[in-house]
Amino acid sequence: MNLFARLFGRSEPALAVAHPRDAAALATLHAASFNRGWSEQEFEHLLTDRSVVADRAGRGRRVVGFILSRRAADEAEILSVAVARAARGRGLARALLDLHLRRLAGFGLRAVFLEVDADNTPARRLYARAGLQEVGRRPGYYPQGRANPAAALVLRRDLA
Repeated sequence: MNLFARLFGRSEPALAVAHPRDAAALATLHAASFNRGWSEQEFEHLLTDRSVVADRAGRGRRVVGFILSRRAADEAEILSVAVARAARGRGLARALLDLHLRRLAGFGLRAVFLEVDADNTPARRLYARAGLQEVGRRPGYYPQGRANPAAALVLRRDLA
């Protein structure tokens, strides 16, 4: 049965630390997820920065999700979270976020921050379920060709 499941079933993506060799895959996924995708070189720079914490979700050799943050003093800022369109709605973003928050806490960080588009309901729901709370707002932060650019919500969660 196990062989049958491996051959025909859809295995859960494996969560792991992201490395510089993942830069191209992360750049491709980021470009598919955001209006302005980051380049492979930008990801290489981030993934070699000692202050950056990066986790990935992979199915075989394919990256289907990632989360990156930057540490500063006893805080971190989540820089980006992305999940491949075909892998959305299955709890992968939540699993990545939970793993990442545990890793940040393991570094002794006391709080984590992030900014999210006020119009991004699925992301806001994900972050609320993970205990992040709104502590600020940046009006007109996400233009994206809209007549009225969306606000960025600044969210925070204490880790300690």
